[in-house]
Amino acid sequence: MNAPTTRRLTVAQALVEFLAHQYTERDGRRHRLISACWGIFGHGNVAGIGQALLESGDALPYLQGRNEQAMVHAAVGYARQCDRLSAQAVTTSIGPGATNLVTGAALATVNRLPVLLLPGDVFATRSADPVLQQLEVPSAGDVSVNDALRPVSRYFDRVTRPEALIPAALQAVRVLADPVDTGAVTLALPQDVQAEAYDWPEEFFADRVWRVARPAPDAGALAEAVQAIRGARRPLLIAGGGVHHSEAEEALRAFADATGIPVASTQAGKGSLRHDHPADVGGIGHTGTATADALAREADLVIGVGTRYTDFTTASSTLFAAPGVRFVNLNIAPFDAHKLGAASLVADARAGLEALTGALSGHRVAAAYEAGYRAAKEEWERRVDAAYGAADDSVRPSQTQVLGALDGIVDDTDVIINAAGSLPGDLHKLWRARSRRQYHLEYGYSCMGYEIPAAIGVRLAAPDRPVWALVGDGTYLMNPTEIVTAVQEGVNITVVIVQNHGYASIGGLSEATGGERFGTAYRFRAGDGTYTGAPLPVDLAANAASLGMDVLRAATVGELRAALVKARGANRPTCVYVETETADTVPGAPDAQAWWDVPVAETATRPAAVAAREAYDRHAAGRRRHL
Repeated sequence: MNAPTTRRLTVAQALVEFLAHQYTERDGRRHRLISACWGIFGHGNVAGIGQALLESGDALPYLQGRNEQAMVHAAVGYARQCDRLSAQAVTTSIGPGATNLVTGAALATVNRLPVLLLPGDVFATRSADPVLQQLEVPSAGDVSVNDALRPVSRYFDRVTRPEALIPAALQAVRVLADPVDTGAVTLALPQDVQAEAYDWPEEFFADRVWRVARPAPDAGALAEAVQAIRGARRPLLIAGGGVHHSEAEEALRAFADATGIPVASTQAGKGSLRHDHPADVGGIGHTGTATADALAREADLVIGVGTRYTDFTTASSTLFAAPGVRFVNLNIAPFDAHKLGAASLVADARAGLEALTGALSGHRVAAAYEAGYRAAKEEWERRVDAAYGAADDSVRPSQTQVLGALDGIVDDTDVIINAAGSLPGDLHKLWRARSRRQYHLEYGYSCMGYEIPAAIGVRLAAPDRPVWALVGDGTYLMNPTEIVTAVQEGVNITVVIVQNHGYASIGGLSEATGGERFGTAYRFRAGDGTYTGAPLPVDLAANAASLGMDVLRAATVGELRAALVKARGANRPTCVYVETETADTVPGAPDAQAWWDVPVAETATRPAAVAAREAYDRHAAGRRRHL
């Protein structure tokens, strides 16, 4: 009998080789699970993972980043564009390099998007203790700063012996490939263990395929859901990010075509139906359209597909106001399927929608209900046209007119990326999504600094699609560093910097909650000590140019349109810089606004805060629990 064959490699070399042979498969299509590894090297990984990546060559391609958090954002953008079937790894040194991963890891886990984190760690043998950047905890010798990643990781392990890598690596990729459990996965790698050699069984490096199944709904649960839908007079479907992750857009379209049930979308689910589909009523919730929110208030049945029901979607539990409103939730994660006391369909979104459509054969909502929401949709589109338009091309654009100019030049292939500030609200209300992955809003964690690195990740996943990173001045100042990476790698993205001299969205929120826009403007101090003086003489366009981008400045609506057209045709990373009017031109009406619960001071002396608390109490009285 032949002895099992082994291969002598370091732990880092073995991990890189293992990752190069991991695949996912769904619907008969195979994908590399880990397509590349981002890395910034230091004493925690330079001689371990760094050496292994160098030695591996093209087996696991290396990508050079400038900021650890940004590398995670780039990997998350890549994974989302790949429908979570392919992901990337991120390696860092110990200490600040590792702790810089925490924000990105939280973003990945909140949004259920896979990313593999490989931070270096202190010596497992304690032969050098403490090492540079080591956190010493007098009461616990086995703690390092990497433990800060535990609560934001779906799986965490510290590989303190070579042979422990085998079960740890297998568990790590199992979680990455699981649509229910996926998120950030952390393998903390002590720097001495990374460089230690071991005789690895050859089968550890064999190709391994992780099949991503499409579980069908339970027959009894399906029957209960069908009965609820057939009995509803004013049903509304809410499409969440799970529709995209499951590639269920065609199944959703078939469901809407067959039943006439209107479809609203969360930030993650926008684009599940094309904007011109008659059943698409736009975004829902605090940043939703008047059409969708009115339907939600009157709905007697809400069908949630692939949504987590965040407070922005539910208007902090005030939106679904009809007496006796019920819920049916289709979700692959039982945790989400059971929210709001729903009848739950635990299943893949595409499989579940196909089953519902088949079981509802012949059923359609009343003609009057369908005609009513279609007319409301047409009225909303006229309001969007008015917000997008400008009477004079020679004037400085508003933020909504920036979106209107962009809307006029994109087609189905473009991808629009945003995450924070006032733009997410404008986009959710106004953007006309033309294709399934055109609208890329990270609004689970709403992380400033996400847009530019995520644009790089999306372009790496979809090299033939024009990619736009829309950033305000606040988020640009937070994290512009990966512009250098885009220039270095020739990743052709377009960054649109919208300059409004401060935190526009938080300024508005501050005003609404009695905070009087305190600390939200980027201005010099005035004589009274407040930040109400002249705008700062900061030139973000010059900064982008100094980092290697081609920069196009636009001062008017006409110049903006010309700059956007030129940028879309560019063959290298390009920035469009525009200063905007601060007046709010987003359409809406008081009765169409959905509340967001941000608690206001219960006692205060300033009149603005007292008035805001009175308004808060009125809104809070409308909260309800759905059991």
